[in-house]
Amino acid sequence: MSQPAGDTVRVRYIVHDVDAALAFYTGLLGFTEVMHPAPTFAMLARGPLRLVLSAPGGPAGGGQAMPDGRAPEPGGWNRISLDVEDVEAEVARLREAGTVFRNDVVTGVGGKQVLVDDPSGNPIELFQSTR
Repeated sequence: MSQPAGDTVRVRYIVHDVDAALAFYTGLLGFTEVMHPAPTFAMLARGPLRLVLSAPGGPAGGGQAMPDGRAPEPGGWNRISLDVEDVEAEVARLREAGTVFRNDVVTGVGGKQVLVDDPSGNPIELFQSTR
């Protein structure tokens, strides 16, 4: 498979409410809005990451049902990982904003991490490297 030119990486998250997700990612996690052409779709940017937000349902697009009837839904365990300078400071800031966490900060061989949920329950890993 050939790789398209450029350094952009796109990840799609299915969200219950695109506007709520847009406010969360831009207001709390440092993303900027690239486009929001419809209530069921938005694209955000943070560095080379393009986060594509789609509401479930609809006749077309990333949120549509599969031919076998399975419908995309938020949640799960696959996630984007965002580098942070001070994970404890980020946790304190996000807790004050009412953000939901899946766990407390854990320390592994490469650094510290914590999982935070967006308004639809999609996980985001905040990662502070020990290197």
